[in-house]
Amino acid sequence: MKYWSGFALTILLACLAGGTTASAQQQPWSVRAANTAMSRWPNGVFSPAGAPPKWTPGEGVTLEGIYAVWQNTVNRSDFYYLEHAVDPLIGPDGSVPALKNSAMRLNEIQLGLPLMALYGESLNKRYYTAATALYDQLQHQPQNASGGFWTSQKHPNQMTLENIDEVEPFYAEYARMFHHPQAFSQITNQFVLMQMHTRDPRTGLLVQGWDESKQAVWANKQTGESAEPWARGMGLYMMALVDTIPLYPADDPGRMVLISILREDAAAVARYQDAKTGLWYQVMDKAGAKGNFPEESASCMFVYALAKGVRRGYLQESYDAVAERGYDGILSHFVTTGANGEVSVSGIAGLARLGANPQANGSYAFYTGEKTASNTPMGVGAFILASAEAEHIESAKLGRGDDVLLDAWFNSQKRRDVTGRMVYFHYKWNDQSIEGYSLFGHIFRNDGARTTTLYTEPTYEKLKHAQVYIIASPDNIAKNPHPHFANAEDAAQIAKWVKAGGVLVIFENDTGYADLKHFNVVPEKFGIHFNSVLAMHVIGEDWAMGRFHLSGKGPIFHHPLTCYVKDTSTISVSGPAKAVYTHDGDILMAVARYGKGTVYAMVDPWVYNEYTNGLKLPATYQNYAAGEALAKWVLQQVPKQTAN
Repeated sequence: MKYWSGFALTILLACLAGGTTASAQQQPWSVRAANTAMSRWPNGVFSPAGAPPKWTPGEGVTLEGIYAVWQNTVNRSDFYYLEHAVDPLIGPDGSVPALKNSAMRLNEIQLGLPLMALYGESLNKRYYTAATALYDQLQHQPQNASGGFWTSQKHPNQMTLENIDEVEPFYAEYARMFHHPQAFSQITNQFVLMQMHTRDPRTGLLVQGWDESKQAVWANKQTGESAEPWARGMGLYMMALVDTIPLYPADDPGRMVLISILREDAAAVARYQDAKTGLWYQVMDKAGAKGNFPEESASCMFVYALAKGVRRGYLQESYDAVAERGYDGILSHFVTTGANGEVSVSGIAGLARLGANPQANGSYAFYTGEKTASNTPMGVGAFILASAEAEHIESAKLGRGDDVLLDAWFNSQKRRDVTGRMVYFHYKWNDQSIEGYSLFGHIFRNDGARTTTLYTEPTYEKLKHAQVYIIASPDNIAKNPHPHFANAEDAAQIAKWVKAGGVLVIFENDTGYADLKHFNVVPEKFGIHFNSVLAMHVIGEDWAMGRFHLSGKGPIFHHPLTCYVKDTSTISVSGPAKAVYTHDGDILMAVARYGKGTVYAMVDPWVYNEYTNGLKLPATYQNYAAGEALAKWVLQQVPKQTAN
């Protein structure tokens, strides 16, 4: 799906990159670097002028960085850039021409991550078809005797650390979204094989490659390992770990295997951080040796992996300090800005691919002989990713240990997906389409919280592990022929949990789209009643009919925001409940204190993707920023004694 013409996108990106230096320097580094990258490579074209579009892993890392920035800012130009970069690489029918004469190169698989992002947001079958072509290649990828994927047909039995990053995050995302749970055991095996066969027990560091046949020119004839711990290789491997673990089913045994590997590797990486600069050297265990140098891309990858590992709860909080020292070193040694605020990144080593050439032998001289350059896609993308994570190190402390549980019982709508399976959708964490809460979940995770889902009737026992419980737009008959209407026992169980310190968030809807009649038994426990009226009615795309302003002077929102809702109910309050926002005399938001807990109620599910992703509403509407403020306030209401 294309939203803008290439010419329009180029003009917008030029305007973004060409703003005043003062305004550019007020933006986060991730945004500044992403804007510079989009200006440097307009329309997602990384090839030289006149050359056909092609795909390389460095471009993949850059696009992953720009997608991460879009998730944090919902700047529509970032998403459109992703489209323009990927679309020329696939046919109108979703075919992937680069695979037609494929040599089964794993580095082509990294195209899958942006394809999955584009499919998730748009549900365009073309992207699914292209992603499936990559998945199908993996089903036929040659393997060594231990089940490890060959790097390519030309490199039999050989595995490298960069292959893991090129394949496993995509493989896991495809398996999760399109119902291939059996793939996770194979994914786990790829990580385990590399950890087992490339880890030096003396240092804990990983060397770049392993050849089970021990025939490669770079392979040790006894072990099959390459010789030296190449920083970027280990950085890519650790990025793959933190990007793949969240995609595992919670009960898959491989999930804890990968977390254990991450913890083992993080300890080794922290030991080899340079005390003076905070950076990591090209050959990781020989910082003082002649010819060795601190390397930008690897340093960024370690910052990304460590910070994300802490934020997602896989690593101890102490690794934040390691990541912060590393990021400070990156900014002071590798990053400069131009007259117009454009970002330049230096100190990026070459690819250092192991190969059949005797010179590509994985030796110390091989790695230190790589020339450094500025502003290559690999280094730029790694810096964007590192920045996007480093910018949330502080905010992630807020919700650390908290579980934000989303209801899928009162709203249990399902639809048939592209594979023909019935799947939950509509205000769900995993629903990336316009009807989902994927961005709202992303906001909570940026604040360090876990996001989980309850698919069964809520009881105190099922709720007590969670600090926050969100119920959005409970089903009526029109939306679900078999709704789970709330009853008095549901209300009693939820109230018991709130009284003990839980934070309940209720997003209702208007009576045509949601159940108010039965569900009111729950909010009425707290003095909140949703009225069966139609308010904030919007006709077509007359956005102004749904516009409302938050002054920024209330208890929840501390900065002025212009927001949007469409077709809502209203609220009446009594007892402990208090109105916190009214519009034209109608209460749209209310809060109640109940025992040790808190209840927030809103007349619309107003922070779902359609209103937050920046792709539909005019840019003047700030529902995403409102979602950020609301999530922070919600997490601040969690009593300290109930936080894990």
